[in-house]
Amino acid sequence: MKDGGLKKMGRSFILNKEKQLLGYSKITKDLTEKRENEERLRKSEQRYRSLIEGVRDYAIFMLDPGGNVMSWNEGAKRLKGYTEREILGKHFSIFYPEETKNSGFPEFELGQAKKTGRFEDEGIRVRKNGTTFYANVIITAIFDSENTLLGYSKITRDLSERREAEELLKKSEEKYRLLVEGVKDYAIFMLDPEGYVVSWNEGAKRLKKYEEKEVLGKHFSVFYTEEKKKMGFPEHELREAIKNGKFEDEGLRVRKDGTTFYANVIITSMLLIRK
Repeated sequence: MKDGGLKKMGRSFILNKEKQLLGYSKITKDLTEKRENEERLRKSEQRYRSLIEGVRDYAIFMLDPGGNVMSWNEGAKRLKGYTEREILGKHFSIFYPEETKNSGFPEFELGQAKKTGRFEDEGIRVRKNGTTFYANVIITAIFDSENTLLGYSKITRDLSERREAEELLKKSEEKYRLLVEGVKDYAIFMLDPEGYVVSWNEGAKRLKKYEEKEVLGKHFSVFYTEEKKKMGFPEHELREAIKNGKFEDEGLRVRKDGTTFYANVIITSMLLIRK
């Protein structure tokens, strides 16, 4: 800078030796790109906030580093029963049963999320009216660029219907298992995809003479004559069952003691349907 140059309040004055004003220096920087980026970020944050607030099937909200609720979406209101003004500022442990709170589990969740970045759990949670529901919960720790904890995001999903369906299925499967195991007039058993025996009922024991512990893990071709095994007929049956869903046959089968009997056999393939 020239002699006597001074800078005051963001402006530069250029003075001569006698302190007389000679003029000014002016620096201009183009901030258009920065402003556009800030505007895009602001709009993006606005869209994200609007999106989150409108979600109805998941409770999505923010916690401060101490675990107090900082935001509340429509899904949280619908799932937990609290309006935004009722819940903001309250500690998130309000959603837990007394026993779980007394055990310090809410604080443990935050500690694990802070330590590993994320914590997931399933368990009972409590609504405003005191009723409970079974939930899947994901807590994610949020840090700034200097690794300072800013808070947590928390996503809660109601799994009550799924759990009830699983419980009904479990009871149904148990009833079916007990029913099948008690059948004495038919050999009913399960094979794995390769044809190895994985279950054995009373009828199978009576008809084929094998105890459960003797036959589990054996290939079902053990029940076929040597001629049929050499032909690859057991494997053919499985292929047909997979292809058509079911295979039915009549022919000779072999008991543990080597004696044979004439049997009607139905093999049904069981497929897992993924949604």
